[in-house]
Amino acid sequence: MGAVVRVGRRVVTESARVRDAYLECERITREQARNFSYGIRLLPAPKRRALSAVYAFARRVDDIGDGDLPPQEKLRQLREAREDVHAASTGSSDPLLVALADAAEWLPLPMGAFDELIDGCEADVRGARYRTFDELLHYCRCVAGSIGRLSLGVFGALDQVKAERRADALGVALQLTNILRDVREDHRDGRVYLPTEDLERFGVRLQPGYGLVEDQQRWSALIRFQAARAEQWYGEGLRLLPMLDRRSRACCASMAGIYHELLARIAADPGAALNQRTSLSGWRKAGVAARSLAGMAP
Repeated sequence: MGAVVRVGRRVVTESARVRDAYLECERITREQARNFSYGIRLLPAPKRRALSAVYAFARRVDDIGDGDLPPQEKLRQLREAREDVHAASTGSSDPLLVALADAAEWLPLPMGAFDELIDGCEADVRGARYRTFDELLHYCRCVAGSIGRLSLGVFGALDQVKAERRADALGVALQLTNILRDVREDHRDGRVYLPTEDLERFGVRLQPGYGLVEDQQRWSALIRFQAARAEQWYGEGLRLLPMLDRRSRACCASMAGIYHELLARIAADPGAALNQRTSLSGWRKAGVAARSLAGMAP
């Protein structure tokens, strides 16, 4: 028998297949998207499950792009993922597609945003480099602005057009933070996201090996410049918060707050990124989530 579930003002009967599909998505999100899971936990159950479905499939796409397979096999699997999400159905044998299809039946999920995410991952596989910030901005909107817009489909907002712009900006801010956090690991893997024009402007030349750069003073100036740029995107993106209901606002504030604090740490000590990946402790992330639930936006 199916379970009776309340979705907003509607009461629906949910099949065991759908219930189990959401449970699998929540497991993946809890175990593999830890920064985001702190915020997702703050949502009411229907929205929590729907956003877990979004993140679980996005994680699958990211894992293909970041995996160890040959580039042509990665591109093949990304094409397959694109076809899968286009054909998502509650009758699928894939629990992630079942959950996504169910969520899309009762929420205005912009499913086409997954195409943008896959476009960005394909660019990674092909080793794209970015000459200007505008080129990098397009990439950020593909891989992170897309998730911001999908998340907004779960949260909901009265002024959808304005909210979408702010959700997109917040996604860009988070991705710029990711780029600064992961610069050493990305370079090791042959990926450089910092715009070439900025590297040249600050006289920074990335080099192979553990040291990464020769002049740490120039590196620090470059990273602080990039952090200030990301801060401008947070300024616009965080204006989304007052447009959301309380639980959605708490979720969004928690996820953004964790990354915003990471950015502050990177800007305070740019040299640390040369040696290790900047991170927050579990208790610190939990503290951000608790403040968000109490209405203390970052």
